[in-house]
Amino acid sequence: MAALCVAPLGVSCRSAQKAEPLGTVQLPAPQQTGAVSVEEALAKRRSIRQYKNEPVTLAEVSQLVWAAQGATNEAGRRTAPSAGALYPLELYVVVGRAKDLEPGIYKYLTREHKLSKLAAGDKRAELAAVALGQKQIAEGPVTFIFSGVYERTARRYKERAARYVHMEAGHAAQNICLQAVALGLGSVVMGAFEDARVKSVLGMPEEEAALYIVTVGRP
Repeated sequence: MAALCVAPLGVSCRSAQKAEPLGTVQLPAPQQTGAVSVEEALAKRRSIRQYKNEPVTLAEVSQLVWAAQGATNEAGRRTAPSAGALYPLELYVVVGRAKDLEPGIYKYLTREHKLSKLAAGDKRAELAAVALGQKQIAEGPVTFIFSGVYERTARRYKERAARYVHMEAGHAAQNICLQAVALGLGSVVMGAFEDARVKSVLGMPEEEAALYIVTVGRP
């Protein structure tokens, strides 16, 4: 039986076809200390939409996904707070230019700190096309997309689930933005996109809803 979809009015939970994994990529261990303070990262964070024609590194991708949804202890607690520790978010990575990481669509596996490859090839233009043609997605080396499984939170919090899931997406996206600053990268967050078509491009399963997009590159 398909999972029950609990989503706000007007948000579709359906996708054309669920993507099946093509393999996994083990990511480098994330660093938990750095030269940039939280205060400095907050002061320097800006929305950056233009990037140099340079790749990001596998280590940088590793650090960014960990900042967004990485595990911080053996119990599986994560870098971003979650109502009831229910963790409704899923994180996708659309890679265009990265050292030691082939172009494609990936999904982050939090506990294993791995990327599961869902599609091969540069899909940035496809994603940009369903996000109102925002060129930073087509030109930036890497883009992160958050989806939410509302039912995970709704089991406990009922009608307040959507609110909590959206709050959590904000927490996690800000983590990416601050981590980007600490890495000398720029980022921009986007909420303007066609939900169902983003879901289709990424091959999200039925129970997930597309929530938030963050592009990262070298300013």
